[in-house]
Amino acid sequence: MDSTGTLQPRMHADIERSGYYPTLVADTLDTALASEPVRAYVVHHEAAFDHDELRRHVTVLALTPTRLIVGHTDEHPADETCPTPYATSSTEAVRLERIDSVVVTRVAADPANHRTGAPARECVLTIGWGAVARIDLEPASCGDPECEADHGYTGTASNDDLSLRVSEAADGADVVAQVLDFAMVLSQATAERAR
Repeated sequence: MDSTGTLQPRMHADIERSGYYPTLVADTLDTALASEPVRAYVVHHEAAFDHDELRRHVTVLALTPTRLIVGHTDEHPADETCPTPYATSSTEAVRLERIDSVVVTRVAADPANHRTGAPARECVLTIGWGAVARIDLEPASCGDPECEADHGYTGTASNDDLSLRVSEAADGADVVAQVLDFAMVLSQATAERAR
């Protein structure tokens, strides 16, 4: 194995560029990849405020010929279990035949003048494979504002194991393009597996 293990050099460089515990992130992904080549990937670093603390999180998606690898790395402040700040890094490997939905939502500026291949301002990639289902319920009604009868509940069930939102303003146009490219390669891979 070379110094980047099974990670493609460009993917490894993007992990390094994120600046977020790159050795830990790469090591965790290398274990999950188990020497499989990477067909496409996304590295997304985001920061969020938790009360008055800045918390960082990185998500790495890697598509191999047989699996989708989903990696998450989070940092945590010192607590009663550890006297120093620490990070957790986990991966999930999903067989491609288990992926049942790839949803891509894109936001385009000036849609009336949109041209094929024009960059998107932002996009949301939602991938479902059945590990997490969300049910949103609300009281059902009959439409009569005076009716006080119990009509039960109505709602929706959605399969959204992973949702990743990127924008040109926050992440850069290259990351938005990378997510859209990844979504296309993933969609092709799941279609090939369905045959």
